[in-house]
Amino acid sequence: MFKRLALLWTVVRGDARQLWFALRHPAAPGWLKLGTALIALYLFSPIDLLPDFIPGIGIVDDIVLVPLAIRWLLKRLPAEITRSASARR
Repeated sequence: MFKRLALLWTVVRGDARQLWFALRHPAAPGWLKLGTALIALYLFSPIDLLPDFIPGIGIVDDIVLVPLAIRWLLKRLPAEITRSASARR
């Protein structure tokens, strides 16, 4: 269980870092900034798909949906930005 969480953390941390570098790229599209703002809003919003007060299950939507949304945004980046963000990572 802990090995899987450590692997998930490594993947999310790397993807989040790549997203950060892509956001700071001068040619970053507006939809990337909007998508990142919506992910941050969902992460910090008190409104969730599954309420956090449900033991064990409430935080699962954050653990699953946020990395999937980050990965979805990264897959739609232009090739130039992807190469630049990967090189800086």
